[in-house]
Amino acid sequence: MKQVGIWLDKQEANGVLLYDGKESFFNIPSELDFFNPKGGSRSKTRWGPQDVVQDSKYLEREKHQLKKYFEKIAAKISDADQIAIFGPAETPEKFVNALEANHPGLAAKIITTKTADSMTQNQFKALAKQTFGMDDRYPETT
Repeated sequence: MKQVGIWLDKQEANGVLLYDGKESFFNIPSELDFFNPKGGSRSKTRWGPQDVVQDSKYLEREKHQLKKYFEKIAAKISDADQIAIFGPAETPEKFVNALEANHPGLAAKIITTKTADSMTQNQFKALAKQTFGMDDRYPETT
């Protein structure tokens, strides 16, 4: 059974693939432009016109870039049997919504979505294993 844990934010997605007692890591950079629109500028003349910042242009560009980023992640995890998603803020929620809209088969394989701050690779691996019930500290006895 292929189990995939993904920690993602707007900058990158880090994943761990757990399969037959083996683990492998992958990283997918987002290639999102981080827009920092400058405020409107004032005219040199008193009470003159002001330039208006068009936030909708930046938000639309970010939406398209996020869609492309989520498609890359979906392609990478397409053969997973179980998926656990972690991350800060609303990026994991947006990813789940994108999967439900574009990849309902993958969305059905999501077992949990949890909020988690940035962590080391070992902490992330332990969190994924714990989520899938494969905690190293307490091995299963048969």
